[in-house]
Amino acid sequence: MEGGSRSEAPERRNTQKGQKLGSVLPGLEPFVPRKGHDPKELRSWAKRTGFVSDLSGESHASVSQRAQKDNTGSSELDLEKGLEKHGSSSPKIEIDPVLGRTRHRGIEIEPVLGAGRGAGRNGNGGDLGIKDGRVRGENQRRNGAEFSLGARDEESRVGLNGNGVVNGAGQRAPAAEPMKDDRNVESEEGIDDAYQDGGEPGPGGWSPGMKLGLRDNPGVVPLMYYGLQHYLSLAGSLIFIPLVIVPAMGGTDKDTATVISTMLLVSGITTILHLYFGTRLPLVQGSSFVYLAPLLVIVNSEEIRNLTEHKFRHIMRELQGAIIIGSIFQSFLGFSGLMSLLVRLVNPVVVAPTVAAVGLAFFSYGFPQAGSCVEISLPQILLVLIFTLVPLSVILIWAYAFFLTAGGAYNYKGCSPDIPSSNILIDACRRHAYTMKHCRTDVSNAWRTAAWVRVPYPLQWGIPVFRLRTSLMMIMVSLVASVDSVGTYHITSVRINSKPPTLGVVSRGVGMEGFCSALAGLWGTGSGSTTLTENVHTINVTKIASRRAVEIGAVFLIFFSFIGKVGAILASIPQALAAAVLCFIWALIVALGLSNLHYCQTGSFRNMTIVGVSLFLGLSIPAYFQQYQPDSSLILPSYFVPFATASHGPFHSGSEQFDFAVNGLLSLNMVVTLLVALLLDNTVPGSRQERGTYIWSGPEDMTMDPLSLSDYHLPEKVARFFHCPKCLS
Repeated sequence: MEGGSRSEAPERRNTQKGQKLGSVLPGLEPFVPRKGHDPKELRSWAKRTGFVSDLSGESHASVSQRAQKDNTGSSELDLEKGLEKHGSSSPKIEIDPVLGRTRHRGIEIEPVLGAGRGAGRNGNGGDLGIKDGRVRGENQRRNGAEFSLGARDEESRVGLNGNGVVNGAGQRAPAAEPMKDDRNVESEEGIDDAYQDGGEPGPGGWSPGMKLGLRDNPGVVPLMYYGLQHYLSLAGSLIFIPLVIVPAMGGTDKDTATVISTMLLVSGITTILHLYFGTRLPLVQGSSFVYLAPLLVIVNSEEIRNLTEHKFRHIMRELQGAIIIGSIFQSFLGFSGLMSLLVRLVNPVVVAPTVAAVGLAFFSYGFPQAGSCVEISLPQILLVLIFTLVPLSVILIWAYAFFLTAGGAYNYKGCSPDIPSSNILIDACRRHAYTMKHCRTDVSNAWRTAAWVRVPYPLQWGIPVFRLRTSLMMIMVSLVASVDSVGTYHITSVRINSKPPTLGVVSRGVGMEGFCSALAGLWGTGSGSTTLTENVHTINVTKIASRRAVEIGAVFLIFFSFIGKVGAILASIPQALAAAVLCFIWALIVALGLSNLHYCQTGSFRNMTIVGVSLFLGLSIPAYFQQYQPDSSLILPSYFVPFATASHGPFHSGSEQFDFAVNGLLSLNMVVTLLVALLLDNTVPGSRQERGTYIWSGPEDMTMDPLSLSDYHLPEKVARFFHCPKCLS
């Protein structure tokens, strides 16, 4: 007797008594409205239980109750109540889980010509096929069984949890879910988890597990609070890049404050642009760490190291020119629709090691800098792990460092922190100069020199300088940034329980990121602008997915950029404290990158090999190029030595510009990792399920259910402009 036979007798009794449908179908909970008549509750219940009604009001039985055929070709198939003996059936009516209205379903299971693996045969020798493809791939794993019912293609494998199907525990599972089109199926666990509390992903509304959905508007005051909270959790990513690159460029404390203010302004503007004209996902734009390593390669080149006058402005102008060229390439990649073709080659097995390599590239900078003041850095790392929000831990440790400074912990007899180390004559003071510079809270003069009100403006550092060597590097870096953004788009749509964007929306988002990077180049932030990978962590921690909250937070960012003293305060953060925070942020980027493997088969030897080889070669090949450092260790700090290889690398073609670009790119961990992973993932055989291929929405989804993709619709007036190029709609 089957494991679920004990439920057949109650089923017959309940049918005779005419009780509710929840009593008729074993394992199907009755629909009990929480408040009045709410169509959303009914749709959520139908989606959760798999209820499908028919015209006659009869209940569905399981697919697995099909009759076994003998060698004589008997065609009696009692697949479900209402199905005739010779395979015909009455049309079905299904409750549309999105639109909330009924629609003709047709025959659930129909005879299909051609052989199918594991399928029962009808009287004519045809196979039984599922009409709408497969159900959710995650249910295949949860029920512990997969049934191939002769679907029209090889990938239409179904794991039905229907009434009568025996699951891995030998028990009958609940009623089957409504069948869906193969293109609309998300195999990610995050989608299925969203339904555990009875919710459903709806266009723009409340999302399960989130305090605020994409279009929620709880009022001005809550939005202001949530917006500030959202950006405070991203503060480390927004402000710490200038603390690294500006001193390396020879800039003063005032220059650091100015760059931070400029970065706040550009981040606010580009975030608003992306919210209205990009993917429209609640993603903050800013200076990404993807650009930090190539910036350090350019800054530490031999030609720039030998500059003596106006070094900071010269380097900034050269960085501006390179960023503008790279942004033009990225905009062309997106707005031309080429990105929609490239995306087909980008899968979680490619994104995971590439993003992880971005964080691993700075292991030589992180703790070597933070270790100069372990009494500050270690408590900082501990607190940021406890509170998860960077600003709170920074404030506490900053106050602690202030008391250490005021109490004389970093006072040395006859030594002054205001004297540059190159001018110190006493050997004892020269040994303590590094500690005083990195640990004291009063060494920065940014507060004294910065103006109260200053509006950053384009070309404030001068006319950009365009050079072939730096432009080639930034073109490749913009490609890495685009791949990083593709993974962030997809995982964010899953987190906020929205349908994945179409390839056109992805291309539009990448094109808009290129335009935003051009603005960053014009204003002179020293770095390109892209979608911050840390957005995923922020949404997970704050549970805020409101587009309006992110928009109001961006307005606050623009306002703070006009107050020069805000940038001065941020520029005064001790370097050891900043390095400790960066250790956490870079480790977080590594973790977020590897979390993309959640969407593929992590136990697959193929995937493990590709990820392992990509990461190893992504670290080992740059290490080979970084060995060519003649005399650089006498000029540069030890943590900058790995970034000075571009001028002395082993590649020689006769063109100094091209040699610089190739040696510089091959010394970057993320670039080598991307190239290796992209090559291996698209050449080593593997199924779509094994590779965890990203499933994007298609044009047919917009035709069949326009509301499901309304989250990505552009404003009406702007949509007219993007209507012609279909690749961007």
